[in-house]
Amino acid sequence: MRALESLSKQVLGKKTDLLRTLSYVAINVNLEGSDNPREGDCPSLRDVGPKILSNLVREKSFESLAQIGGVKRLASILMTNPENGLSGDETDLMRRTNVFGANKYNKPPAKSFLSFVLDAFKDMIIIILIACAVLSLAFGIKQHGLKEGWYDGGSIIIAIFLVVIVSAVSNYKQGRQFRELSKESSNIRIEVMRDGRRQPISIFDIVVGDVVYLKIGDQVPADGLFVDGHSLRVDESSMTGESDHIEVDRENPFLLSGTKVIDGYGRMMVASVGMNTAWGEMMSSVSRDLDEETPLQARLNKLTSLIGKAGMSVAVLVLVVLMIRYFTGYTEDDAGNREFTGGKTKSEDVMDAVVRIVAAAVTIVVVAIPEGLPLAVTLTLAYSMKRMMGDNAMVRKLSACETMGSATTICTDKTGTLTLNEMRVTELCMGKEHVSVDASKEIATSIVEVLLQGIGLNTTGTVHMRPSESVPEILGSPTEKAILSWGVSKLGMTMDELKQEWEIVQVEAFNSEKKRSGVAVRRRGEQVVHIHWKGAAEMILAMCSDYYSQSGTVNVMTDEARSDFGTVIKNMADKSLRCIAFAYKKFDGSLAQFHGKLEEDGLTLLGIVGIKDPCRPGVRRAVVSCRSAGVNIKMITGDNMHTARAIALECGIFNPEEDLEHEAIVEGVQFRNYSPEQRAAAIEKIQVMARSSPFDKLLMVQCLKQKGHVVAVTGDGTNDAPALKEADIGLSMGIQGTEVAKESSDIVILDDNFASVVTVLRWGRCVYNNIQKFIQFQLTVNVAALVINFVAAVSSGNVPLTAVQLLWVNLIMDTLGALALATEQPTNDLM
Repeated sequence: MRALESLSKQVLGKKTDLLRTLSYVAINVNLEGSDNPREGDCPSLRDVGPKILSNLVREKSFESLAQIGGVKRLASILMTNPENGLSGDETDLMRRTNVFGANKYNKPPAKSFLSFVLDAFKDMIIIILIACAVLSLAFGIKQHGLKEGWYDGGSIIIAIFLVVIVSAVSNYKQGRQFRELSKESSNIRIEVMRDGRRQPISIFDIVVGDVVYLKIGDQVPADGLFVDGHSLRVDESSMTGESDHIEVDRENPFLLSGTKVIDGYGRMMVASVGMNTAWGEMMSSVSRDLDEETPLQARLNKLTSLIGKAGMSVAVLVLVVLMIRYFTGYTEDDAGNREFTGGKTKSEDVMDAVVRIVAAAVTIVVVAIPEGLPLAVTLTLAYSMKRMMGDNAMVRKLSACETMGSATTICTDKTGTLTLNEMRVTELCMGKEHVSVDASKEIATSIVEVLLQGIGLNTTGTVHMRPSESVPEILGSPTEKAILSWGVSKLGMTMDELKQEWEIVQVEAFNSEKKRSGVAVRRRGEQVVHIHWKGAAEMILAMCSDYYSQSGTVNVMTDEARSDFGTVIKNMADKSLRCIAFAYKKFDGSLAQFHGKLEEDGLTLLGIVGIKDPCRPGVRRAVVSCRSAGVNIKMITGDNMHTARAIALECGIFNPEEDLEHEAIVEGVQFRNYSPEQRAAAIEKIQVMARSSPFDKLLMVQCLKQKGHVVAVTGDGTNDAPALKEADIGLSMGIQGTEVAKESSDIVILDDNFASVVTVLRWGRCVYNNIQKFIQFQLTVNVAALVINFVAAVSSGNVPLTAVQLLWVNLIMDTLGALALATEQPTNDLM
């Protein structure tokens, strides 16, 4: 049969006709088992329309999937290898894009420049000025003729035109900037398997047939079908409105674009992209609100309205006073004659005088209202947003610019924010003794073999050896990469051999609550199940009843031994090392008796590794800068007390000379178990919270806000989303942050650096400072002009400053003044 299959492949590959004799037997050879489907083996891509695939996933149609022949048959039709993914050939990718579309959705058309101009004309002040200009133009021409009569009215019209154009240009540029930021924030990096290699690509480059990796916190980038994975659960509330979390496996393989992965990990094959997904259709009809009004803008608009009302009241008062003066004969012309005499003055002269008085009143309104305030705020915020982007901070919510300036407390993560996130294994402890990380020969072969299983099988990372390179490419979280790198370079681990020899039976995915991950495996062809656990050292230690010595013998975990291991963990942590322990157990029973729940007791400790993650340069200086600015820094980490203390000491967050250790450093469980009164009393003194869960972070934010603090919080995980939303300013990490965290935040720190958080704080203060300067500058001139005109109008009946003069003074202040003050750079004096 194999020979026939091989022969049939050769014939099909040559694309020649079969030779026929007078009598022959036709044999149907099944080629579906081939790992590398070719175009000749299955229908063309065009035989499976985008509509069919779209409806298949969107409607979760098991019947349609069964008719196609299941996920594997669909992979064959789409010419996708579930193990190695697509070839990555540009021609193939282009063909798939042409047939199934790109992973982009049609955005609603942006507002044109003309629409911003029309919006500016809708402003009540502009309408009043237009009315004033028309009246002034009409009466000016009537009084002085066309040659000289158009000056006042024409000047007002030109001034109005300039104000409208400046306002429209500013709003148009801000709208365009928002769209660019929106595009930048939508450009998510996704990991796919192409040409047998796991590689990151843009979400916009995904095509139908791609095999995509999914992990906790990821947004599903397109409609697809489950290929493999463990404990994969998604939140479909964004699509269906249902809050229940859906388990995705081979029984329920459908994954909808836009949903969030909340547990486990897996791989999916893309079936529909872009506008062929329900998410694409929904997003194409939704536009981001570019007219978002920040709290500062709202307060300044109230101020402008209040000043406008005051100006209107003064204008009405001036109007009444001037009318009374005129009609009672107290108003005189240049020659000293009374302008109005009852029964003698012509109606045309009366009309001219009334128009002049109304124009004077309107002048009062014009001078009173600081039209430039909203423009100044818009310019300041737009400018600061653009500059902040250059300083590695992408603003997702405009109000965050100004709110950050008034922050009093920053709650920051440790890993990747205060540290470099460049982890490597620097210490190893086996059997209570320190072993060099390079000295794998000192360890018994039996232990190394079991340890390699724990490293290579209990991981979400991958190791890919390129044919042309000696150093393998390792992908995964920083901790996973450090451990895998150590296993490959120091222990001689070969990932492919491990996966060929062992089969994964069950997985307990890592999450920030449990702080550990587990896996049940069996050797192919055998029934015995082996359980491996990896995680926070003291938590794994508590699950162990035995431990391996360096020579390979198993010893009972006595109280003395447990205490010795605890001391080892403390000593590692005091050196700022993250302690990870490996433990193992052979399941008492066969595969048939294994019910899927990984045992968590009676384990044998294999070893403990210490992982070093150095502090970022400049973090200590940034912390000191915040402290001098009156902003308190609190570090919240999942590491143990000793590691947290060492890092906080190194960064300058914890000062043993000023802070009492038992008050300044607490564990999450301790903080959680406080009464509300105890928490309120302790919160001001706490500088470091170790072994914290996302719930503890949320609790700290709520407690600080109740005490009247303006709180900024950094976060990168899915579980940080509640704290990021609860905080006054949520700061997510651009590199390590999950999509859920980024969506819940106000600002994305693009380089994951704490120094960039301080830069955002400086910019926030700069925004307030610049606007404060502008208010002082404009109101000084406005109030002075208002008082002069009011006093002169009431006392003499004439207004010394005309509407045209005041309009042009205001115009210059509104534009040039706003530009000058709005674009001032932040300085260290602000801190």
